[in-house]
Parts: sequence; C-alpha cells; structure tokens
Amino acid sequence: MSVIESLRDRGFVDNTTHEEELAAYLSTPGRRCYIGFDPTGSSLHVGHLVTVMALCHMQRAGHCPIALVGGGTGMIGDPSGKTEMRQMLTPEIIDENKAGLRSQLSRFLDFSDEKAFLLDNADWLTGLEYIPFLREVGRHFSVNRMVKAESYRARLDSDEGLSFIEFNYMLLQAYDFYELSRSHNCYLQMGGSDQWGNIVAGVDLVRRKGGETAFGVTFPLIMTASGIKMGKTHKGAVWLDPERTSPYDYYQFWVNTDDADVERFLALFTFLPMAEVKAVAGLSGAELNAAKAVLAFEATALCHGHEAALEAYKSAAAMFGVKKIAESLLPSSTIPRGGDASALDSVPCLEVETELFQGEGVPVFKLFALAGLAASGGAARKLIRQGGAYINGERLDKEDRLVVEADFEGGEILLRAGKKRYHRIALKG
Repeated sequence: MSVIESLRDRGFVDNTTHEEELAAYLSTPGRRCYIGFDPTGSSLHVGHLVTVMALCHMQRAGHCPIALVGGGTGMIGDPSGKTEMRQMLTPEIIDENKAGLRSQLSRFLDFSDEKAFLLDNADWLTGLEYIPFLREVGRHFSVNRMVKAESYRARLDSDEGLSFIEFNYMLLQAYDFYELSRSHNCYLQMGGSDQWGNIVAGVDLVRRKGGETAFGVTFPLIMTASGIKMGKTHKGAVWLDPERTSPYDYYQFWVNTDDADVERFLALFTFLPMAEVKAVAGLSGAELNAAKAVLAFEATALCHGHEAALEAYKSAAAMFGVKKIAESLLPSSTIPRGGDASALDSVPCLEVETELFQGEGVPVFKLFALAGLAASGGAARKLIRQGGAYINGERLDKEDRLVVEADFEGGEILLRAGKKRYHRIALKG
C-alpha cells in the first residue's frame, strides 16, 4: 500500500490535487514534502497532531519531510479560520515560540543526516523587496480569485473585515512553496482543510513561475464525537509541552476519549497496524476501556517518550486500578499487559483520615515525609525544590502547597519521588 493510500485508509485525507500524478510522484522514495507551522505560541497542541503525524508517516515511508516554521509569515498572520485579525507578534516572541516548536517537532521526526528538515521562512521572506516581489509574484495572482477563497470570504463578511496585511498572506505562503521547490526540490505541500486555497495558490505559482508540477494534500478538521474541535477541553487546550500539560494529564486526555472516537483516534494518532485498529470496532465495556488505555499509552509515548508513558500508566493504574489488557488486543502496542498488581511495581499505600484534608488541608512536604519518600520534612522540602517531587503525575514547585480533599481522585492521590519511587495516599472510609 502506498503512503497516500495508507493515509487515506487512516482517515487523514480530505482533498488532493492531481490524484494520479501524486501517487506516481510518491512512488519514488526520497520525495520531499512540507507542512507549515505558524509560531503563534510556544507550544503545539493536540489539534496540530494530524499534521505532525502525517509528516511522520511520510518519513516512515521513506520520504523526507520538511517542517516549515513561519518566522516570516508569523509577522503577518494567517486569516484562515479566524473571524478577527490575529495579534501582531514581535520578532522576539516569534523567536521564543520557534524554539518551543523545534523542540516538540524533534520528538516526532528524525532530523539527523538530512532525514528531515526544519526550516524558517523568515530566511527568505524578510529579505524580499516589495516592488520586485509584486512584479515577479503578485502578477500571477487574480484578486477576483483570491476573494473567493473560503478563508478570505469569511473574513470579508465579518464585522472585523480583512486587513491589507492579511490579504498578502496567500502570496507569501505560495512563495514559500515556490522557494522550497526551487531550493529543496520539494513539490508536495500538506495542511489542514482550511489551507486549501493557500495550497492551491502555491501549486499554481510553482507551475507558472517554475514550470513544474506541484501537489497539495489537505486533512479534515478533526471533531470529537461530542462535536468539539480536537484537543479542546473544559480546561482549555491540551498542549504537547509537558510544562503546560503534564504527561499524566496528556495520558488522561486520551483515556477519556469518547467511545465513538476510539477506533478513529487509534488510526490517526498511533502507528499501530490498521488490521489491529479495525479489530477494535464493536468492542464495548471493559474491552473498549482497555483499548482506550492502549491509545493513551501509545499517544503519550510518541509525544513524551516510553518512560513518561509508563509512568503515566502506573499513576493511572494506582489511582483507578490496573486494567487487564488481553494479549490479543492491539498486540503491537508496548503497553504492559495483564491485570495484577505487579504492573505497578507493588506501589505501597497509606490510609489516612479524610478529616485531615478538609478545610485548609495538609502541606504536601509533610505527606512525602509521612509516606517515607523523604527522611524528614526538611528533606521533603529539598526534594520539591530540586524538582523531584510529583503528585498525581504533576511536578511540584511549591513546598507548602496544601493538599485538600478535592485533590484525591477516586479517594487516592499518587506521590512520586524521583523516577521510580511511588506511594499512594488513600482516604479512609
């Protein structure tokens, strides 16, 4: 199966240009493709994962992905999918955000030995001269066609309107495609469905200015079964940055996937074989919950590494019990199997009176000393200051943080000192 057929089978593909020619193009290994990431924040979130995973699939199929950070276009702002003008970013903020995106993308893609590239369009956009750019690039664009693009049309109909600086965004993104085709032999651009107009403009510019055939692929906007955008929760976005969304919370996000989304999300957000993923269809009850645990484990391992996924799994098992995962269920997953307590490395448990955690609560350093994870209150404070103390999978940064009854999930909290020392605190009664 070709990579584009595999992506389609997994639910990635919304639209393509030149379908037959694209398949022929990708039949040769080493083809280069790219997706742009605007540095509007210091972290990507789960809503970006479809594009990130698509680049990963391309690399695994023997092609060379390019992650293009929009240091240049980030100074303009993409109007696609927005009802109002984006906030203008300073070069300093863009540089800071770019560093965060580089770090996160490097967890998914192998950038060694030119197996993938991480580029910044500021390298060629910020040096453009306005009059030559209009003569060489602007002349290939029809305003009549541009205003018909969905991203522009929605803004033109809004109260905010469309600023002139945003109107130029399509030209700049199209120029990115032309520049990458010229300098990196890249002839495939991918992106979300809201980027269709910009991608087609780039395909057209490569043909008009470079005399070459280029291709575009878009991905659908992923909505959950409850009808909200992927990655949005009542607490806000689910970030790939572990400082903003801890690996434990990231794991819990996937565990709480709606029953109707499990098979689809396994296809999109893991690399488990599709034959195994399709076997999930029709599961219910405990078996479906076990499949959610596999989804959470695999997604967390991809984003934060195997060790972090294992810690999140142990934390969740200590809080809510060990899920028995049959050997036959998604067998390619590396999640711990079985349902006995050994999966938790025999996490000890201390029962305490509920009344202690009512009212003001108990300082967390005292709990670490009480549980034997620190030799004394002073040693517990030092552990917290050094960043080695965790509660429910989240690193502690305050020695005197008060633990109250609301912190207990299912009547328990999980303390961790360092990487491997765990202790449960359970409420009596």
